[in-house]
Amino acid sequence: MRVLVGGGTGFIGTALSQLLKARGHEVTLVSRQPGPGRITWDELASSGLPRCDAAVNLAGENILNPLRRWNEAFQKEQPLSLAVQLKPRGGPSWQRTRQDQGQPEQTSAVLSAAYYQPSLTAEYDEDSPGGDFDFFSNLVTKWEAAARLPGDSTRQVVVRSGVVLGRGGGAIGHMLLPFRLGLGGPIGSGQQFFPWIHIGDLAGILAHALEASHVQGILNGVAPASTTTNAEFAQALGTALGRPAFIPLPSTVVQAVFGQERAIMLLEGQKVIPRRTLATGYQYSFPELGAALKEIIA
Repeated sequence: MRVLVGGGTGFIGTALSQLLKARGHEVTLVSRQPGPGRITWDELASSGLPRCDAAVNLAGENILNPLRRWNEAFQKEQPLSLAVQLKPRGGPSWQRTRQDQGQPEQTSAVLSAAYYQPSLTAEYDEDSPGGDFDFFSNLVTKWEAAARLPGDSTRQVVVRSGVVLGRGGGAIGHMLLPFRLGLGGPIGSGQQFFPWIHIGDLAGILAHALEASHVQGILNGVAPASTTTNAEFAQALGTALGRPAFIPLPSTVVQAVFGQERAIMLLEGQKVIPRRTLATGYQYSFPELGAALKEIIA
């Protein structure tokens, strides 16, 4: 299969590309910089999609980047980060592909489980309502709309991902230093749910969606261990590192660093169930947190 991966040089894109190549697929990356096996976004805008059987969009801004100040300019960038790539650039490109080369058989995009409203009691699966209660949930709704192609000739999949855990990037990269120093602990109360997924399983779900023709629609990209709280995650990470993990990060500090709106994503959580993901037949490699962290830390 010929697969085009937008944002393929990032943390998730690198893992997916390696997995797809290992399974014998031909991968072309869409990147800002040209290079072997790549096309640029400008080339995509001017020439349209190259011939491909499937396209995956993983591009986007890291909203929880602590080095980016949460101000009006940063907020205005967010609705455009995916839409710009698929509409002004990708929109005409998709049209040219359909007319001149044949539409890809399938597309996938990775978005956020922030679609679901934070709750200490509610349980969410892929059919649960959401996407309309705050800035970030509305942002996910806009992203999903931007990623959607018109018509029904293309099989389309959207993965709503939890916190991605993996070696060399993702959330773990920001946590290791304080935890190794024995300064780690829960964020805020620690009672909030912490939907997570190992990078290998997120790449695996995407590959499964590309290869299995019956998979379509929304999939929750979270581990089946959906009852994990932030405090339990902190304790498990401390155990994996052989360090204590009881020093909480106060809510006021989180709000000062990330801003009120972004802090909600860390201080509040959702119990997200991958019901449809499991029903498609996907087999998790890391369904339990302890094993996932052990592999990452090793």
